[in-house]
Amino acid sequence: MGVEEELLLVNEECGLVADGGEVLERIAPEYGDSVSTEIFATQIELKTGVCRDAGEAARELAEVRRAVAATGARLMGSGVYPGEAGEPQLVEKARYESVKKDLAGLLATPPCGLHVHIGMPDPETAVAVANAMRHHLPLLAALTANSPFRDGADTGLASARAAAVRSYPRFELPRAFRDYEDFLRVADQLIAAAGVSDYTYIWWDVRPHPNLGTVEVRGMDIQATPEGNAAIAALIQALAAKEIDRPAAPGLAREAIEESYFQAERYGLEARLMVDESTAAPAAEVARGILEEARPYAEQLGGDGALEAIERIVSEGNGADHQRRVHEQSGMPGLLRDLAERTRISS
Repeated sequence: MGVEEELLLVNEECGLVADGGEVLERIAPEYGDSVSTEIFATQIELKTGVCRDAGEAARELAEVRRAVAATGARLMGSGVYPGEAGEPQLVEKARYESVKKDLAGLLATPPCGLHVHIGMPDPETAVAVANAMRHHLPLLAALTANSPFRDGADTGLASARAAAVRSYPRFELPRAFRDYEDFLRVADQLIAAAGVSDYTYIWWDVRPHPNLGTVEVRGMDIQATPEGNAAIAALIQALAAKEIDRPAAPGLAREAIEESYFQAERYGLEARLMVDESTAAPAAEVARGILEEARPYAEQLGGDGALEAIERIVSEGNGADHQRRVHEQSGMPGLLRDLAERTRISS
């Protein structure tokens, strides 16, 4: 597996700061491949190398966070910045020129996602696993929802990040593909239609990633802690292994998955999610069933311990629930401090 964290850059008062470029200039050389800017200057992406299991991924993420902190930067893990974000400040970089043109007027606040790559044995398996993982995206969204506040107010959503990126082109649930050739055909047409250079500008919520030999799952809010992000990666890795070993029936139509997806992003763990062609169930109930299916595979892959963190989310609430509890007790200043402190790694 490989894990990518999109995180916010904040100052001591927990306000956003446009320090992405400066962090890259100051980062220790050995971490140069593990840190990159995003289109927002108030955001940065941290990346692991190829990891065997969730424990290794959590350690690498923590190490990179320490390296970023050593530059003087402070990080915050939330799907969007909960307070007043102000005018967006963008990074000047060749790759982002076409993105700025496409997203002009839509780039209001940095959306911070969690991206998980799972290594695949071959392209056809990658397409089959990507097709299957579409059915798990609503549950993953419910588990990871971590952005109820935006511009200082409760949006009523569990994931304001999801609502923000739904306005972007090519941020969507893809259809199922017949095979790898079908994926390439659709990707090539979309590249031509969008006027972009390659498929990495197609930001589907799950996609085969031929350059890396992975399936990438993208449609999730970032979690505050490396352990939380690694635990989600462990669940995804186990589900991918399960789908290779015991493929599920094709099942739900894209439209039904999309509706479950919206319900998860709106209500989080209070959502009702489709489990088959005619049945919806509470997200917590769906999660318990999925954990039982995934656990034998997680044990084989060394990630069963990480699933305990998923069980805690189901029983105690997700990041959105935590943010609302803290906000009720301490207001927005207390919430911002809490998020920054939970994201910080002790040296």
